[in-house]
Parts: sequence; structure tokens; C-alpha cells
Amino acid sequence: MRTDNIVRIDAINVLLANLGEVDTERFITMIKRDTFDYTEWQRDLFKGKSIEEIHAMATEHEKRQNTAK
Repeated sequence: MRTDNIVRIDAINVLLANLGEVDTERFITMIKRDTFDYTEWQRDLFKGKSIEEIHAMATEHEKRQNTAK
């Protein structure tokens, strides 16, 4: 099992790679400032979508990520 510190470092690296430094800082500030319920947000993100639609979204996202490299 990975330590909390490793998970934090990996998460920051993902944010930096995808958002850049400024937007990563903005995102962290928003999360700390707002009462943010990740589980509720995730429920809303996928609300009304079938597992097939979610899979298609994930597959498309992965393709875009691989193309950008």
C-alpha cells in the first residue's frame, strides 16, 4: 500500500501535468476554501450515464492523454 505522502505527490504531479502551475494552485485554493464533497461531485459528474457511457468517456480521455504526449 502506498503512503499518504506518495499519493499526495502523485496527485500534485497529475495536476501540474494537466493544469500547469497557476491552475493547480487555483484548484488547491478552491478545494481548501470550499466545502467540497468529492463523492457528491462524482455522483453528479456521472449522473444519468450508463457504465458504457462512462467507459467511453474514460477511453476517449485516455486517447487524448496519449496523443498529447
